Amino acid sequence: MPAVLDRLENKEEIELAKAAQRCIVAALDHSRAVNIAIVEDGIEKIEESPLLKLPPKILRLFADMLGSLAQGKAVTVIPREMDITTQEAATYLNVSRPYLVRLLEEGKIPFHKVGTHRRIHFEDVVKYKEDRRKVSQSAVQQLVDQAQELGMGY
Repeated sequence: MPAVLDRLENKEEIELAKAAQRCIVAALDHSRAVNIAIVEDGIEKIEESPLLKLPPKILRLFADMLGSLAQGKAVTVIPREMDITTQEAATYLNVSRPYLVRLLEEGKIPFHKVGTHRRIHFEDVVKYKEDRRKVSQSAVQQLVDQAQELGMGY
């Protein structure tokens, strides 16, 4: 099941998210330990607990999520193995649902049916998006190379 965290609307929560992101990024850059305090209703809960050790990838994920939340964006965490609906996939790819269905029917993204409904492995949607990004980057690089060849000053 995806975990969804709505936008932070309370200014204090936004500031806490920004501060936490800076702290985590500093810890990643300098291999410093990070102390984490739980704040609920403006009150810091201090509990005696063992040291929490997290791999750098997890800390980077937390820092990225905190950065998005501090910018007023909602955050969703979806396991790669999860099946999603065509609407969810279209939203993730930032395309219309009919366009996504066309991609599915053309075989550009694998899918399966659950009854009469199409379902897509989220991992396949992520792969398609990454492949499209690579194609776009390659096209831009070709244009840059061509502009330099022609002496266009770019």
